[in-house]
Amino acid sequence: MNGVALTVDVAAIAGEEPRSILLVERGNEPFAGSWALPGGFVEPGERVREAAARELAEETGVRAAGLELLGVYDTPGRDPRGPTVSIVYVMRSDGEPAAAGGDDAREARWHPLDALPALAFDHAAIVADAVSFAAGARRRTASGRDAGAAA
Repeated sequence: MNGVALTVDVAAIAGEEPRSILLVERGNEPFAGSWALPGGFVEPGERVREAAARELAEETGVRAAGLELLGVYDTPGRDPRGPTVSIVYVMRSDGEPAAAGGDDAREARWHPLDALPALAFDHAAIVADAVSFAAGARRRTASGRDAGAAA
C-alpha cells in the first residue's frame, strides 16, 4: 500500500449501562479468524460517517443509528498491511439488534463486555475507549448535563 489508508470502525454497544459489543469474525487476512470491530476502508468520494454505516451494514446486517464520533486511531504499526488511520464511531443501542456475518466477515455476534475474545489490530484499546465513552455519556445524561456542556 502506498501512503496512508483511511479506514472506519464502529463500536456498537448494547445496554444503557454498557453490557455487550458487536464484533465480527474476520474472513480475510490479516487476522483471519480473529474477532474485530466491524469496519473497513473508506471508498473514494465517500464520507467517513457514510463509510462507517456501510461497513456496519455489510458486515453485520445492522443498520447504523445515532453514530457518535469516538476518535482517530493512528498508532504506527496498528495494521500489518501498512500505515492506517481509522476514524471510529460509537453506536449505542438499548438492545442487541439481530446480526449476521456478511461481506468479508465470517460471523457477527454480540459479546458480553466481561468475556471478550482476543481482538485484532488495536481493537481492544478502542473497545475500552468506547465503553468509557458510552458509560460517561450515560452518567452525563443521568446528571442532567448535556454531553457538550462546559464543566
